[in-house]
Amino acid sequence: MSTNRQARSNNGTLKAFAGYIAGLLFGLGLAISGMTDPARVIGFLDLAGAWDPTLMFVLGGAVVTNFIGYRMVLRRPHPLLEGGFQIPTRRDLDARLIGGAALFGIGWGLSGYCPGPAFASLAGLSLPLAAMLVAMVAGWFLARVVPTRG
Repeated sequence: MSTNRQARSNNGTLKAFAGYIAGLLFGLGLAISGMTDPARVIGFLDLAGAWDPTLMFVLGGAVVTNFIGYRMVLRRPHPLLEGGFQIPTRRDLDARLIGGAALFGIGWGLSGYCPGPAFASLAGLSLPLAAMLVAMVAGWFLARVVPTRG
């Protein structure tokens, strides 16, 4: 194997490992904060009943962490395991984005799960969780057939 090919292979392994560690930290954070329990999410959305503000604090912590983290990372000339940053440049709102966001919010409110906690909860698969996962996968396939503006 050539040195260049071996370096790319090692970089790919490092990226996969970094992704695994990030996913593990994310899943642990969801589990420790109790966000894998759909009752917490539904409790947060129930403003007229027994409102549970826990999700607000978890989301607030995530926003603060990302705000600080992005500023620190973007001072670097490039990411540790890539040649450059991949920052979105599109700023417009289209029907696909609005529709997808609305479907995401409706599904989240009805089931109490968004994709991260849903995958973190797979060990305790229930009928509502299975229905949410089937709907999410169907949405992925639907997104591929809905035409994009080009």
